[in-house]
Amino acid sequence: MLNTNPKQCPAHLLEQARQYSAVRTVVINPVNRVSLASARLAQDEGLIMPVLVGDEARMRAEAAAMGWDLAGVRLVHAADETAAAQAGVALVSRGEADAIMKGHVHTDILLRAVLNRAAGLRTDNRLSHVFYMTVPGSCRALCITDAVINVQPNVLDKLHIARNAIALLHVLGCEEPRVALLSGTEEVSKSMPSSQDAAELVKLAAMGALPRAVVEGPLAFDNAVSREAAEIKGISGQVPGNADVLLVPNLESGNFLFKQMVYFMGATAAGLVLGARVPVILTSRADPPEARLASCALASIVHHNRHSVAPALATA
Repeated sequence: MLNTNPKQCPAHLLEQARQYSAVRTVVINPVNRVSLASARLAQDEGLIMPVLVGDEARMRAEAAAMGWDLAGVRLVHAADETAAAQAGVALVSRGEADAIMKGHVHTDILLRAVLNRAAGLRTDNRLSHVFYMTVPGSCRALCITDAVINVQPNVLDKLHIARNAIALLHVLGCEEPRVALLSGTEEVSKSMPSSQDAAELVKLAAMGALPRAVVEGPLAFDNAVSREAAEIKGISGQVPGNADVLLVPNLESGNFLFKQMVYFMGATAAGLVLGARVPVILTSRADPPEARLASCALASIVHHNRHSVAPALATA
């Protein structure tokens, strides 16, 4: 049942990112082979100029073992993952780097450093994570949010999550993203809080809270992705069968959904944290190099277009 076909970094992302110069990117605690190989691949593709922050001896030893001589690569010593996260964020705060890439570090430790007010990377927006999902052989992409950071978001949290995802798609050239607010039903029900949240978000969108987007819900998953299923159920609208963004009810549902696409469909999941002053490249620890490369491409596009997009990605 598992899809074992080789993963692919979407060509359209690489093509768009290669229009820009490499982004100075701090790689937090890349003391294992996977994180170092990912940084090297992104550098070789011209997407990033890596600054490796971690135990210098371990980084050099791992790099030597994989045949990377680190010529011209800046290394900053940090004793452990907490120190590496703090040092890497400090480099960005001082203007010495423009993006952050997760290496061998726990997500909570990295985000705690990013959210430290003294670092100056916080904005008025809530942090949220987007998986930009692509499937080999298809030109379509689907964003899943939030499957990493916001565990049980309320309506206000979901408003921020939607804004971040919409702003990302604007950057990628989608002028009016179609956002599906997922629930277990297409009917508003007191017994299903996510359906009530969706109805409230639709009202807020109608009042102008989510400009330049089409926001509809609640929608069950089949109605969001299948026009045929929606028509059988008598559900109309612009989003059913054409969703660009799936805004999930909670972290668990989003986590299950993106991993199902990866393992059953062979999808590539490019992961990015939005809402901070700089993009944060954050993928699953088990993700292959193609997903990490796609994430770097996504971060490059965001960085180079951040001043021309909605406030959700603007510098504080």
